[in-house]
Amino acid sequence: MNRRIIAIDWMRGFVMVLMAIDHSSASFNAGRIAIDSAYLDPALVGGSYVPGDAFPLDQFLTRWITHLCAPTFLFLSGTSLALSTERRSETGSSPGAIDRHLAIRAAVILGLEAALSLLAMQEVLILQVLYAIGFSMLVMIPLRRLDTRWLLGLALAWLAFGEVITRSVAPLGEPVGFWNSLFFAAVYASPVTVLYPVTGWLAMMMLGWCFGRHVLALPEGVAARDRLIRRVTVAGVAALAIFVVLRGIDGYGNMGLHRADGSLVQWLHVSKYPPGLTYTLLELGGMAVCLSGFMRVERRLRGAPWRWNPLLVFGRTALFFYVLHIPLLGLLAMITTGGIAQAGLAETYVGTAAGLLLLYPLCIAYGRYKTAHPRSLAQYV
Repeated sequence: MNRRIIAIDWMRGFVMVLMAIDHSSASFNAGRIAIDSAYLDPALVGGSYVPGDAFPLDQFLTRWITHLCAPTFLFLSGTSLALSTERRSETGSSPGAIDRHLAIRAAVILGLEAALSLLAMQEVLILQVLYAIGFSMLVMIPLRRLDTRWLLGLALAWLAFGEVITRSVAPLGEPVGFWNSLFFAAVYASPVTVLYPVTGWLAMMMLGWCFGRHVLALPEGVAARDRLIRRVTVAGVAALAIFVVLRGIDGYGNMGLHRADGSLVQWLHVSKYPPGLTYTLLELGGMAVCLSGFMRVERRLRGAPWRWNPLLVFGRTALFFYVLHIPLLGLLAMITTGGIAQAGLAETYVGTAAGLLLLYPLCIAYGRYKTAHPRSLAQYV
């Protein structure tokens, strides 16, 4: 099958826009809610929420819609890496050269995580989604040699049983050690805060890698593309159905973050830090449904997609976008409101729109540079 699926770029660009909303909220919004864990102290991560308290619906939904971002990043990173690795192999790159490329790119991503964190916090290193992506990429260097069935089995096994391991090595209510925080359970501490313990996110990258291999194995033609769309749709709907069952039972799979009542908000309030099974099913299921929708739109295109589509532009320059948008939104907040988190939701969405408008031409220019200089350092960003 044609390896370039434009819908993947659109999907990535879509979640970049959602991510900009979340980080705009962190820069502008005094009422921001970020209480997505039974492990983290609510007073440290945004607000004074006590389990059982009601959420302001507008604040909750502003945060909740952005939960789609990190799982999509990890999954589609795995997909893109599987496709690009095969392309490099076909053009004569040796396994060792491919490994070096992955290692260098992972090191660049981890370095950018450290630089952004220290720029913002100065004395505290916060390991977030770039840490999860970079570390997972390093682990994929040996794991990519596994047969797809083994890779898929390991990923699904962690998603199904990871809570058993996580809660055994890092019981709720007890201090989380540094090494456990790197791999299993989130912790807010100084000088290192770990919000994205890597294991659950690695499983999502492994799933994405398997999906990339599946795409490569399909034959050319409309029938194969339609079959792929149906499979993605079915997988997404099945994941959402399992989410409903597990969240309804409200027992295992919630990483200790249970429903306080039967309201919709409490159904959607799932554990991101670390990602519980219900969170993963909800977000990857939602991603699959959205991706299949984008694939259907692509399927109906009569010609080449519009190259200046903002989702396409942002999706093809995702890491560049990520590195720029956080300090840009912070700067906009400082200029317009006099500080960080000094305004409300209206300013959050206006700030998001302003940030996207400023980033759009920069991402176009960077995309052109990257295309014109495929062997420059830009290949890693």
